[in-house]
Amino acid sequence: MTQKLKTFLNRKFSEQIATSKGTNAHLMMEHIVIDDVAGESGDKNIIETIKSKPELLPYFVASAQKEVPIAGFIDGEFVSKRIDRLLINHETKAIVFIDYKTDTDKNQFIDEYKKQLKGYEILLHSAYPEYAISGYILWLQDWTLTQIV
Repeated sequence: MTQKLKTFLNRKFSEQIATSKGTNAHLMMEHIVIDDVAGESGDKNIIETIKSKPELLPYFVASAQKEVPIAGFIDGEFVSKRIDRLLINHETKAIVFIDYKTDTDKNQFIDEYKKQLKGYEILLHSAYPEYAISGYILWLQDWTLTQIV
């Protein structure tokens, strides 16, 4: 086998592992609820990890929407996306959204992620023009938040 073929196959294998890891993490996160009223649901280890990071708790209440489809036009092109976690507060006219990432190197794809989250902001702003919008990446490797929007 040539070195180019080995390199190509190794890259494809790594991409498949990363995609599988990301898909599984999203499925686990979709079921997490930590709420004083609604109680708790989802993976107990993840719940304990989130509870150890008080800054994350507001994003995992029962009223948070999960895997929210959103579509519209960005720069004249129709796009359809899915937001991992979305909280809308109609009283304060504020929207917060979270996108999960499983990367170990936070900087490797950060420009792509910024573009992705800016796209979510554009689509949300078109649906809720008078709302303040904030968007974060939740890095599942170390459970930290990075504000992008």
